[in-house]
Amino acid sequence: MKKVAVFGKPGSGKSTLSKKLAAVSGIPLHQLDSIVFKANGERVEREVYDQAHDEILMSDHWIIDGFGPIGSFYKRLNAADTLIYIDLPYSTSYWLVTKRLVKGLFVKPEGWPDGSSVIKGSIESYKTLKLCPQFWNDDFSEKLQELSAGKELHVIRSVAELNNFVLSRKSDLS
Repeated sequence: MKKVAVFGKPGSGKSTLSKKLAAVSGIPLHQLDSIVFKANGERVEREVYDQAHDEILMSDHWIIDGFGPIGSFYKRLNAADTLIYIDLPYSTSYWLVTKRLVKGLFVKPEGWPDGSSVIKGSIESYKTLKLCPQFWNDDFSEKLQELSAGKELHVIRSVAELNNFVLSRKSDLS
């Protein structure tokens, strides 16, 4: 495990899992939201994002948490040796976005870009969740199976699996 792509729907626990994985493994963590957004919450220019993303992909070790533009998403999946797809039920993702929103009124959420509004970001997460079935579907699952040939693929489908993932892999990561 040297190049790890962590992805899934909004509110699925990607940032929390990635941070724990980076802490245990010592692999540098790159949260896409901090590359996609400027400190004031505005999106960076696409060329700036693409250059930063490509530089990370060329490094020897990385954990990248998030989705980003679709072209870079598939580029990342191809470059990774380990794919971690967090596929929680929609009701759980909606709950976790709501929990992040409420908690975010008091404490900046894990992996949240500096300067970005938690309220606006949560509204965007709800909008994205509504559209997710158009992408995270059987066609994507088939494509993921193809892309994962010769790679480690982990599909996490419950909060219990999410909470235990790093602990269950600790001996492999140290």
